[in-house]
Amino acid sequence: MRFTLEKTDLSARAGRIETDHGVIETPIFMPVGTQGSVKALEQRELNELGAQIILGNTYHLYLRPGTDILTSMGGLHSFMNWKKPILTDSGGYQVFSLSELRKISEEGVVFKSHLDGSKHFFTPAKVVEIQRAIGSDIIMVLDECTPYPCEHEYAKRSNQLTIRWAKKSQEALKECPPLYGHHQSMFGIVQGSTYKDIRGESIDALTELDFDGYAIGGLAVGEPIEMMYDFAGFSASRLPMNKPRYLMGVGTPENLLECIERGVDMFDCVLPTRNGRNATLFTRRGKLNMTNAQFKSDGGPVDAECSCYCCRNFSRAYLRHLFHSKEILALQLASLHNLSFYLWLVTEARRHILAGNFSSWKKDMLFQMQPDSVRN
Repeated sequence: MRFTLEKTDLSARAGRIETDHGVIETPIFMPVGTQGSVKALEQRELNELGAQIILGNTYHLYLRPGTDILTSMGGLHSFMNWKKPILTDSGGYQVFSLSELRKISEEGVVFKSHLDGSKHFFTPAKVVEIQRAIGSDIIMVLDECTPYPCEHEYAKRSNQLTIRWAKKSQEALKECPPLYGHHQSMFGIVQGSTYKDIRGESIDALTELDFDGYAIGGLAVGEPIEMMYDFAGFSASRLPMNKPRYLMGVGTPENLLECIERGVDMFDCVLPTRNGRNATLFTRRGKLNMTNAQFKSDGGPVDAECSCYCCRNFSRAYLRHLFHSKEILALQLASLHNLSFYLWLVTEARRHILAGNFSSWKKDMLFQMQPDSVRN
């Protein structure tokens, strides 16, 4: 993997990540395909939307379909017929969210499957082995995501464990060769909860290990939004300029713009597809709840400024009808529109960074996306 920083506009960055499965232009949003599928959408639609990379999850893919199936099928790219890059989360967040079903130690974590209660053991090396079987272009190390809030001493111990696991992950990557003839890069994950001294220690230790890129973890887990922005910016500003920066699990359109301004390059979140399936659509003029009575006879598109398939072909009234009728097409069209909006947003952000006017454009966009009651 090669990362080229093309332009900065204050802290906002436009870059280019080159992988064996294609180029990723940053800032970028990664649609979440947890189990090898972006919910309610097919790969053809993702390509048409301009998705450059998607995210899969090690925990879920390990449990189902399993590494034997993935290996026999030639890896996840081949299995799901996706020819562009894939990033896989290590599964650490999923494991540690199962607080009553797991036990952590220096060696790794024992957990019970949420599917059938069977017992499994994730070590840093095991997680690397699974991601070799998946064949993702970007591999994440096993880490512990601390809850919010947590005590300083707990966050410190947890971060030290995450650093030791990061070293073991690097060693495992060297000892476990790739399976499908393409290069796989590895990102370290910055932890430290909401303590800047611990996050500073995390960044120092991980950058000394010289990963291919760095993720900012442990945020968007319940802390106040301004705190999330503060710690995202703090972490990004201390990470190497010549490596990509990935803020995990974030977020709303407003979150993306604020964190791009603070120096983040990569994002993922289930929000556009999950909210779409629940009838909330994102537009340049704010959010719309498509079940509202005001749209019953509204013949206009969801977003008059959007050129996605949904907005070109269907009215607000039709989408409302689909949701009230519980038609599956509602989930597909809403998910398609929301991902189209997210991908448009980061593409526009990149364009304005390259033009040198990101800050003024971002200010205008945030104003436009406010509710009418605030904007007026």
